[in-house]
Amino acid sequence: MIKLMAFDLDGTLTQHKTKLSDEHREILTKLQEKYTLIMVGAGQCRRIFNQLDAFPIDIIGNYGMQYAKYNPETKDIDMVYDIQENCNKEETEKKVTFLREKHGFTEFAGENVEYHISGCITFPVLGTKAAQADKLAFDPDRKKRRAFYDEVKELFPDYNVFVGGSSSFDMAPKPYNKYYALAKYCEENDIKHDEVVFVGDDYGIGGNDESVYVSDFGFLTIDNYEDFPKVVAHLL
Repeated sequence: MIKLMAFDLDGTLTQHKTKLSDEHREILTKLQEKYTLIMVGAGQCRRIFNQLDAFPIDIIGNYGMQYAKYNPETKDIDMVYDIQENCNKEETEKKVTFLREKHGFTEFAGENVEYHISGCITFPVLGTKAAQADKLAFDPDRKKRRAFYDEVKELFPDYNVFVGGSSSFDMAPKPYNKYYALAKYCEENDIKHDEVVFVGDDYGIGGNDESVYVSDFGFLTIDNYEDFPKVVAHLL
């Protein structure tokens, strides 16, 4: 008996960094009549809420470092907590530079590393100011990054490392990842893991949904966000 449905956003409910469509909004509304719904995202709660066009839903952001509840009176979200960790930027710069020099990515546009206020880190292989077309063409099947994914994990043992987007590695301070975030939510709300189903697209090796995919939570895979209606049809 499913009580809770948890969702990734980009690539699952929407195209990357695009608004929620009217069709998918209608489906979420119907699902909300039967289940509790929650977003479990890699990005900040506010960005997710805006991308959803203020759909009334609670949001876990930054791999569990943020949590925001929807307020029906204000029709906005209220931040419950916003955890921030320190990052040793000097050591991070050295490690990323070492990886660039070893694997031939010494030419890049913009900054060497992107630092987030949460303490999360992005290693943008092409740099922080690379052209969008270059990023999309760089590693569509993720083979280039997966070739040295284990090295990145070994160099950053205090972080959970993900093969992010089209040309980056994303890192969240341990223990934060989507499994940790969802398990914590379930513990706090007295929900058993077999009463949950997660819907996500980034479930392959290094994907930020992988930790949930290989866990004891139910998981519905989606490889094209346009298939969302078909993927959840049996739950309506």
